[in-house]
Amino acid sequence: MEKKFRVGVLGGTGMVGQRFVQLLAAHPWFETAAIAASPQSAGRTYAEAVEGRWLLDGAVPDSARDLVLRDVSDVAGMADRVDFLFSAVNMPSDELRRLEEDYARAETPVVSNNSAHRWTPDVPMIIPEINPTHAEVIEAQRRRLGTSCGFIAVKPNCSIQSYVPALAAWRDLEPLEVVAATYQAISGAGKNFDTWPEMRGNVIPFIEGEEEKSEREPLKVLGRLRGGEIVQADGPRITCHCLRVPVLYGHTAAVLVRFGREPASVDELIALLRDFRGVPQELGLPSAPKQFIHYLEAEDRPQPALDAQCEGGMAISIGRLRRDPLFGWKFVGLSHNTLRGAAGGAVLCAELLASRGYLTKK
Repeated sequence: MEKKFRVGVLGGTGMVGQRFVQLLAAHPWFETAAIAASPQSAGRTYAEAVEGRWLLDGAVPDSARDLVLRDVSDVAGMADRVDFLFSAVNMPSDELRRLEEDYARAETPVVSNNSAHRWTPDVPMIIPEINPTHAEVIEAQRRRLGTSCGFIAVKPNCSIQSYVPALAAWRDLEPLEVVAATYQAISGAGKNFDTWPEMRGNVIPFIEGEEEKSEREPLKVLGRLRGGEIVQADGPRITCHCLRVPVLYGHTAAVLVRFGREPASVDELIALLRDFRGVPQELGLPSAPKQFIHYLEAEDRPQPALDAQCEGGMAISIGRLRRDPLFGWKFVGLSHNTLRGAAGGAVLCAELLASRGYLTKK
């Protein structure tokens, strides 16, 4: 790509915003052109704003250090400087919905990590390997917004990445019912052990709003486009427990699944996982893992410490697939929550949208 897309980050000082800045520093298609944050941070350089607050390994990227932060509400100022935006803003959902639509109406596409628009019917919620065709709803959204270029696309909740890819790979076997318990890393709350020391040696059996998201969002991802909106799938029925555990990176899921069509064997299920590919692999998109789902044979895998970084944190790891005497089958899944589950998944989504012509250079 001769000329890179100029990219902005909304909410660039939080953990997911920092991850966006880090990923963009070495990206072959995208470059950070502007960063916006709260009014309290506006006017400072990025390095000044994150001093003492940088939560990731490694230093603040040189490409962002001297960028002067803008107020996240400065829609015109940001829109003039970028081709599209990543959104990782922490604000009430009603305000965030309005803000992201204001940017879209300013003809600046938004690829959002946030949940505010996940249930807007004409906003695609994309896992690029699973539902890339949902991007087609963007044309209906543009008609609603009155835009020619601007739109909003979102990525789903970080925890569902650890088990929904398996359900997609097994879709022809008709998963009917799913019981999932997710064990979620503290970085999913935007924290590390320095900022949340009380999580050491602790488990919190409640994450506000997480169980509802984990039960509902897979049905939109697995849904279909109809009449200018995404209609959620009829099944499977999903119920979840979501717990916060003392792990820095990596959301783990212990999952029970009942199929409508019984697989021939465990080998059939494993083969379907290993053979599952999507458009990102076919196109060789920059952030795409070569193999989307890795099946691990060892009985004690996957583990966050060993497997969350699989293929740069963008692959899904599945293990312990076996029969269950009450429910049918069970397995353990793992995904990196700030890479595949958050910023990295949004970057891959933007790569997909760029490859399909939905993102253009101003």
